[in-house]
Amino acid sequence: MIWFRILLCLLVLAVAGCKDEAPPPPPKAAGPAVPAYGDAMVEGAIGDASNLTPYIASDSASSSVTGLVFNGLLKLDKDLNIAPDLAESWEISEDGLTITFNLRRNVTWQDGVPFTSADVLFTYQFVIDPKTPTPYAGDFLQVKKAEVLGPYTFRVSYEKPFARALYSWLSSILPKHLMEGADPRNSPLARHPIGTGPFVFVKWDPGSSIELKANPDYWEGRTYLDRIIYKVIPDLATMFLELKAGNLDQMSLTPIQYERQTNSPDFKAQFNKYRYPAFSYTYLGYNLRLPMFADKRVRQALSYAINTEELIQGVLLGLGQPANGPFKPGTWANNPKVKPYPFDPAKAKRLLAAAGWEDHDGDGVLDKDGQPFAFTIVTNQGNAARIKTAVIVQEWLKQIGIQVKVRAVEWAAFLKNFIDAQDFEAVVLGWTTPPDPDPYAVWHSSKTESGGLNFIGFKNAEVDRLIEEGRTTFDQEVRRRAYFRFQEIIHEEQPYTFLYVPDALPVIASRIHGVEPSISGIGHNLIHWFVPKDLQKYHYAP
Repeated sequence: MIWFRILLCLLVLAVAGCKDEAPPPPPKAAGPAVPAYGDAMVEGAIGDASNLTPYIASDSASSSVTGLVFNGLLKLDKDLNIAPDLAESWEISEDGLTITFNLRRNVTWQDGVPFTSADVLFTYQFVIDPKTPTPYAGDFLQVKKAEVLGPYTFRVSYEKPFARALYSWLSSILPKHLMEGADPRNSPLARHPIGTGPFVFVKWDPGSSIELKANPDYWEGRTYLDRIIYKVIPDLATMFLELKAGNLDQMSLTPIQYERQTNSPDFKAQFNKYRYPAFSYTYLGYNLRLPMFADKRVRQALSYAINTEELIQGVLLGLGQPANGPFKPGTWANNPKVKPYPFDPAKAKRLLAAAGWEDHDGDGVLDKDGQPFAFTIVTNQGNAARIKTAVIVQEWLKQIGIQVKVRAVEWAAFLKNFIDAQDFEAVVLGWTTPPDPDPYAVWHSSKTESGGLNFIGFKNAEVDRLIEEGRTTFDQEVRRRAYFRFQEIIHEEQPYTFLYVPDALPVIASRIHGVEPSISGIGHNLIHWFVPKDLQKYHYAP
C-alpha cells in the first residue's frame, strides 16, 4: 500500500525469459525520441516480496509489485492531487458523509472477467473481516455502510466526517471471483496476483526475481515497456556493480554512490540521476515494553546523546535534513516550533542519572539495580545507510556509558522474527510519509498488537484522542492544531529518536525516456516510459 511501510527499499528481481543478454547500451538516439513498444526495465532492490495479496503484506517490496498489478478506485497525480482510477468520477454529499463512486465500464480483470462494483464491495468486506490479518483495516472500519447501487455504482456512508475518506480508496481493489472464500494468508493471489493494472504477473523466483509483463487490455492503454523485472540483490554495493555492468536499469543510489561514484562521462552517458527530498524518515525506535526504555527521561537522554547533524554528514554526505517528528518538514501538518533534539551529551548523562542510571561499579558502563545499560540495535541487511547509522549511534552511546550491539538481519527474517513478533530491543528503520498525514496506523494504541505498525508499543490517551480528532474533520486548520499538539507530545515522549529525512537518489538508464520528476517523485507516469527502437536491448516474442 502506498501508505505505510517504507522501509526504504524497492523490490527487484532478475531478468528471466529474455532472449538477448544485454550488451553495453548503444549511443543515445539523435533528435527527438519517438515512443516505441518493447524492451524491459530491470530494477534492483535489497528485499524480496513476502506476499502478493494486497492488504496482507505491509513491506515495500510486495507493495512495489502489487502497485503495478492492481488499481484503486482513485490514485494520486504528479502533484499529489486525488485523480480518477477505476472510478471515473465521484460525488460527495453536502454533509460530507456519503461518497458515490461511478466506476469505469469495460474494465476487465487480467483473466478476462469483467470488473464491477461487486469487487469493490468484496474488497471492503475482506479488509474489515476480523479473520483478515491486515494492519490496514482502520480506514475502512470508519465506513458505516457500503452498498452496490448497480454494476458500476458503489456508495459508502460514514457515521461522521472522515478526513481520509477519499485517500482510503487509493488502495487496491481485489477480484471477488478469485478471493471469495479463500484463506486470506494463502489466497490464490499470494503467489500469483491477478488485478486490473497496467502489468500482468509472469513469475516469481523467490529470493531472486519477479517478472511482470505489459497488460495488452489495460484500460488506459498498453504500456510501452514490455516487461518490468525486479531483481533481488541484498547488498547495495553489489547492486551498484550490476547497474554499472548494464544488468540493471534502475536502483536507489547511496549518498556515496551519488556524490563520488557516478560522475564519470561514461556513467553520465548511460544513466540519469535524480535528487529530491524523500517522503520518508529514518529513526531509532525503542521497544517500550522493556523496563530499560519505560522512563521517558532515558529516551530523551538517548536523543541528546546522538549528533544528528554529524550523522547526516557521515551517513548521507549531507544529502538530507534532520527529522523533527513523523511529518515531512515543510508540509502543512509539521509543527515548525518542534526542533530536533540538540547534541548535548552532558544533559544526556544528567537525565540518565536522574532516572537511576549511573556507573556504580566503575567499569565504564551505566547500571541500575545491578543491571548494565546494554541493548542491541537490529536493522536490515543490505541497507548500508541504516547499518552505518546504527554503528555511529553505537559509538555515541558508548561515550555516555551505554553498551550497544548492532545486528543486521535478512529482510524477510527481520520482519517476521523481530518486527512482527515484537522481539527486539531497539531498531533502526524508516517510514514513508504519505500525502495525507493521518498517523493512525503507526501511532494509535490500537495498533500495538502483533502485526500492527505500532510495534514499539507506544500508548498515550491524549495522542489517541488527537489522532481521532484529526481524522474526523475536513477542516484542515482543526487537523493542523491536532497534529501540532500530537507532534509536541511525541517530541516530549521520544518513543523514537527521529534521525533524518534522506534525499531520494534514484538513477535510471538514459535509454529509458519519458521520466518526469515532480513533487511526487518520478514514478507517477511509469506507464508512459519508453525506449526508442534503436536503443532497445531486451527482446521478447510477440
